[in-house]
Amino acid sequence: MNILGYAQKLGKALMLPIATLPVAALLLRLGQGDLLDIPFMAQAGGAIFGQLPLLFGLGIAIGLSKDGNGAAGLAGAVAYFVLTATATTINADVNMSFFGGIIAGIIAGHSYNAFHATRLPEWLAFFAGKRLVPIMAGLFALVAGAVSGVVWPSIQGGLDALAHAVSTSGAIGQFVYGTLNRALIPVGLHHVLNSYFWFGMGTCQEIVVAGAAGFENIKQLCVDPALAKTLVAGQQYTFEFANSVTPEITATVKEVTETVKSGDLHRFFGGDKSAGVFMNGFFPVMMFGLPGAALAMYLAAPAEKRSQVGGALFSVAFCSFLTGITEPLEFMFVFLAPALYAMHAVFTGLSLVVANMFGTLHGFGFSAGLIDFLLNWGLATKPVVLLLIGLGFGALYFFTFSFAIRAFNLKSPGREDDDEAAAGAPAADAAKGDLARQYLKALGGHDNLTSIDACITRLRLTLKDRSVANEDVLKKLGAKGVVKLGENNLQVILGPLAEIVAGEMKAIGANEDLSNVKLP
Repeated sequence: MNILGYAQKLGKALMLPIATLPVAALLLRLGQGDLLDIPFMAQAGGAIFGQLPLLFGLGIAIGLSKDGNGAAGLAGAVAYFVLTATATTINADVNMSFFGGIIAGIIAGHSYNAFHATRLPEWLAFFAGKRLVPIMAGLFALVAGAVSGVVWPSIQGGLDALAHAVSTSGAIGQFVYGTLNRALIPVGLHHVLNSYFWFGMGTCQEIVVAGAAGFENIKQLCVDPALAKTLVAGQQYTFEFANSVTPEITATVKEVTETVKSGDLHRFFGGDKSAGVFMNGFFPVMMFGLPGAALAMYLAAPAEKRSQVGGALFSVAFCSFLTGITEPLEFMFVFLAPALYAMHAVFTGLSLVVANMFGTLHGFGFSAGLIDFLLNWGLATKPVVLLLIGLGFGALYFFTFSFAIRAFNLKSPGREDDDEAAAGAPAADAAKGDLARQYLKALGGHDNLTSIDACITRLRLTLKDRSVANEDVLKKLGAKGVVKLGENNLQVILGPLAEIVAGEMKAIGANEDLSNVKLP
């Protein structure tokens, strides 16, 4: 498999552990003192965040396995424990964070694919097949752990230097990250980028505090690990955070825990008052910018087609506003008008710069929609200012998209050619499984497919011969776009139906005759 194709497969595998974050954030936030004040609820959410590297190992192993079998997940856990224990025994300063989970998941996933059907001599038959997978994964992880114990400190030093360079580059680093975040959406590699910024970049150590004047609801803070080593329980300290707009917090230290949190997202929920730099700027774009773009595209459509495109545009715009799920809307114009999407990517980078320029900080457990915005309001810095910035970006998107579409005669929903307008509209009245059979036939059938996967909005496929896939038919069946990666990898953008269609395609028998399946 080529590198790009493998990266997209890894990005898809990352979705499974990342999907646990909404419930973790919900429990952690609702349990805080300024909301429901239920300590066991907060601890339950915190426990999920605390075990995120292990969840990465489990989820990635299952995601990379051929059939998503639970044996791969067990092997992922075994590999993670062996890897981290081996590395830290060799060098106690090693902290692989979520990278340890990713490495363990990769080891376990490939171990499952290689050994899940292995036969052994009769006297060892009990350990054959799927039972052999955790054993082999553990052995490979042992070797990887031994190597990591020696080389990881240098890798960690390089990552720390990168994190320092990005964090100290200010607006430049924020703009580059925000722009790349959207630019990688079409090829599905944005999760690989996000994983480092949200789960790996920067560390802090959790401390329990009391008596914080003016911040009575704060019961924990997350500070630099070097500072944490100097703190004495029972003493009062004044803590200053990297973000200059955050007031100093004077509090009495009750306990210095051993809990170390990594990444912008994890630190934000852990009490680091300087975290949120790489999340806050997404709220103006997802809650206001993209809905503004949708309104612009609706008004730019010919009057006779507005009723046709309005329902689709406004439903996906509301989805973006409420939940922060943007791909259904983004894929309505990314292939029709790449220039508009390029503007969107640049505006996202600009939004991160502006949000931090005004001293706002905010975070999310799932995505930057209204639900997370309101839920985490109490943890945010200047949330009202962030709302005002959002209104500004809504206007920016609306006026620039409106001008660009008309001035340069760009295609957008409702302004396509007739053959393109037919694409993206799912076949009507398709019985359960019929649409999956149509997609399967348009892709060349099971004989042409070596793997079928899906994430939230797209089929992720590996084909023996990609030229067999009929792109025009795929679009007429309802695909919003087709992305080609390397020589044999194909992504078919379907929206929320993707996982359902993928499951139905897998359920179709390999020997089933598709000759009678009608294609548009």
